Amino acid sequence: MTSITDLDSLRRAMGENSEQPEGPARNARAEHLLLEAEKLGIPLAVIEALGHQLKVYNYSSEKGKMFVPFARLLRLWDERPEDFDADETHALHWVFKWMSAGMLDQPHIPLASIEKWLGEMERRYRLAGHSERAVRSAEFSVAAHVGDMPRAERAYAAWLAADRDTMADCHACELHGQGWWQAHNGRDAEALELWRPVLEGGFTCAHEPHTVLASSLVPLLRLGRVDEARAHHLRGFRLVRPMESMRGAYADHVEFCALSGNEARALELLVERPAYFTDEGHPRSKLDFLSVVTLVMDRLTGLGLGGSRVPGPAGRTWTAAELAPHARDRALALAARFDERNGTEYVGERARARMARRPLVDRLPLGVRPSGTSPARSPEPPVRPVAPGAGASAAPDTEPFGGSGLPALLVEARRLSDTLRPHAAEAWAAVARAAREAEAAGNDDVLEVRDRAEVADHEAMALGPGATGLFERAAELYAEAGDPGEALAARARAAYVHALEGRVDEALAAVAGPHEEILALYAAGGTGPRQTASVLMARARILTRRVHAAGENREDAVLEEAVTAVRAVLAFVEGHTGEDVRLAARAAEAQAMLGELAGHSGDVESAAELSARAAEAFVAAGLPWFAVEYEARLAQLAHHLGDVDGAERALRTALEHGGPYLEPVGRAQLHLQLAEVTGGLGRVAQAADHALEAAHWADEAGEGATLGAWARHQLGGFLLRRGRWAEAAEVLESVLPDVTAGTHGDGAVVQTLWWLGDCLGELGEHRAAAERRLQAAEIARHWPEQQDHATLAHLAAASLEQAGLSGDAERAFARAGELWRTVGDVPGLVRSLRARAWLLLRAQADPDGARALMADAVEECGAAAAAAPDDEIRVRLTAELGHTHLQFADLLVRVAGGGTADDGRSLLEEAVAALDRAIATFAPLGPDTLEDRSRAELAAARLEADLGRPAAATARARAVLTAHGNAPEQDGTARALRAQAEHLVHTVAGKQAEDERGTAES
Repeated sequence: MTSITDLDSLRRAMGENSEQPEGPARNARAEHLLLEAEKLGIPLAVIEALGHQLKVYNYSSEKGKMFVPFARLLRLWDERPEDFDADETHALHWVFKWMSAGMLDQPHIPLASIEKWLGEMERRYRLAGHSERAVRSAEFSVAAHVGDMPRAERAYAAWLAADRDTMADCHACELHGQGWWQAHNGRDAEALELWRPVLEGGFTCAHEPHTVLASSLVPLLRLGRVDEARAHHLRGFRLVRPMESMRGAYADHVEFCALSGNEARALELLVERPAYFTDEGHPRSKLDFLSVVTLVMDRLTGLGLGGSRVPGPAGRTWTAAELAPHARDRALALAARFDERNGTEYVGERARARMARRPLVDRLPLGVRPSGTSPARSPEPPVRPVAPGAGASAAPDTEPFGGSGLPALLVEARRLSDTLRPHAAEAWAAVARAAREAEAAGNDDVLEVRDRAEVADHEAMALGPGATGLFERAAELYAEAGDPGEALAARARAAYVHALEGRVDEALAAVAGPHEEILALYAAGGTGPRQTASVLMARARILTRRVHAAGENREDAVLEEAVTAVRAVLAFVEGHTGEDVRLAARAAEAQAMLGELAGHSGDVESAAELSARAAEAFVAAGLPWFAVEYEARLAQLAHHLGDVDGAERALRTALEHGGPYLEPVGRAQLHLQLAEVTGGLGRVAQAADHALEAAHWADEAGEGATLGAWARHQLGGFLLRRGRWAEAAEVLESVLPDVTAGTHGDGAVVQTLWWLGDCLGELGEHRAAAERRLQAAEIARHWPEQQDHATLAHLAAASLEQAGLSGDAERAFARAGELWRTVGDVPGLVRSLRARAWLLLRAQADPDGARALMADAVEECGAAAAAAPDDEIRVRLTAELGHTHLQFADLLVRVAGGGTADDGRSLLEEAVAALDRAIATFAPLGPDTLEDRSRAELAAARLEADLGRPAAATARARAVLTAHGNAPEQDGTARALRAQAEHLVHTVAGKQAEDERGTAES
């Protein structure tokens, strides 16, 4: 802690305190500094300490404490204005605005006192010669707060009409207030247009674009601009999160989550800010916060989650149903205090309206990973098409089963399964439940034997592995019902279950009998084509499974037998597909199986063609949901063949055909593949959209920590490529706990950390960037190939340097240099040496050490360029050597600035020599290095002028003019270099003429 001995040390201490996080600790330190300032006996010290105290109170949850130091400051001004310097005079008048807003936010301060203060502010501004713009802005805030719309409109117009001067709020804050008024009056598009310069970074301040991003969320949702709303939430919440004073903006983000179907994230945000439930220092933002808490809890209760544990005021546990009335009562009590003070009901009406808002979007995926502890809505029913012979099931195309009687349920189940319609399995499950309930009620024999056979058969189809016994029971019942063909089909399905469970030989033995019997039975007219095709398909599936099981060690006969069996299915159903959709499905599946077997033989082109035929056949049969699996396979095959466009078409078609029939996990996988394909084609915006959808559907499927983590990993990378650093950082930070070496591989962990470090660096969070890069480097340290380790070590060193941690940075660059040397990367080694040289000069004031390191860089690079094995490497190393000479010259000039006159001249001479070496190094590289060569020439020209050699300086400048004399006018770089050269020529000539006049006069 800085010792306070004079005004300078006080100012340093206040500066250090200003850099601390907002909150009570910073406020307490400001209070202590005021006591220290009073001990100095310097009036200005007390004034500055009071101003500092005011500022930290204003940017905290203890805004109500501002009034006492301001009253003291104002008294000091009235008594001895001469004690205030220009800065403190400006600051005093500036914080009048804070007082006006602060009074408005405190319901215990009478409205008459606020109006009186407004008049006092106007009087003092007028006396000080300030515009009335800030006064009218304050008047607008008062009128809008109490609901006096006519006065608010007048004040708003006067505010905009008044001249901007030094007392006006910054452009960003003014635009926020103006946009808020437009949105308040239902003019959302106009609001967003006013906010655009702030959102685009044209105007910023301590709390902007933080509040504009928060205020824009609901207007964007109302306008249907959901992608922008999502982006503003991710970007804005990152800014608001560390700002303790921004409870109102924080509430806007919680509200956005509640109105966009992200209730789980709303709860996560509430968990992060337990103090916001009870902090009393700023009642107006507490009202905003509690109103939004009520909205969230009502929303959860309405979703049937009222009994869920939720964050709330400390001292007890809360459920959503308990917290909703508690927060509502507290919010309305606060609103009533404001209304009593204001003499209107406006604040209460606004609070009630906010609590009653309804969702504007059913579900808006955000891309960030919701925590596993927050209650959330149940996912949509997962539905996935399965092979036709196993009982296809898809998303519902009817109302849920259960309200009809057993006969009607049985009719509907048969209709769905006979035509392979969606939800057939659920329909048969409903029949089974109804039958059990009837039997339990004493109604025996509610189903005929044939009915019970079908129920058992479909229950087995839904079960899959482990269903052998059920299929055998179904076969017995079919036989008892007098249908030997269906009995054989059920036995064949039981045989296939053995193959699913890995017992392929047992499955082949079990299917042999039904296969022989069904052919004989069909030939005798004892069964139909549907039952016969079912047995043939079961045998073909088993033989195909045997090909899978054999792998690369299979015999050709194994593959040939499977192909023959599949073709037998095709031959049998040919001519029957138009009369029975089930037989059409068999033909389509057989085409797909031939494609699968072609892939096993290495014939990828045939595999792709047959998969495409299978998908087309399913669609032609009116069964597009069954085409999805084969279109997804076709996409993989097309990608393998280098047909990326074909892969994309297949994936998009799969999504289209799947429609509502896809399980969430299947939809997630398709979107993830599309993300990878479109990202590879450079369509990064589309790739990000697909990755976002993939993450959302993975969450719905309960795969957030696995498939969802990979989707978020990809999403973060795509957002990074789009330059949306804050959004990417939010996504990557949320997914980091889920990306694990065991599930995704340590390469994915390193890449996530690497991308996150890049984002944090772009956001100016250099210490955090260094930590992430060092974490990645530690993992990469154990890899056989050390290039990534070296790169990450170098990036981490750069982040440490930017974070001001010079000692750590120098050591990190040294470590990176060792790694570059190990992997034989000379450019990396040279850059690490140059970085260390600059660190030694800037942070440790060691010019000799800096020069030695820069000389080492020149030597390393020169030696490597001379020994380069080919022209490409030689050119790259030569260019690096030229840049190293340039940096060496720059370093020498910086050293010269801190030495004696004689030393300085000698160093400048040395710098000119270094620049000449740079020019000579760049020269053989031709036009590609003309710009670098010209910059070196201009730098040397300036040094020549400083050394009193005008002729040499002019000659160098003219050389640059000649080099770029024929450059096209649209070449901006050439124009800039010519302008610099011309300016240098004129400056040197002017200086020379002036010197000559001085000589003549003397």
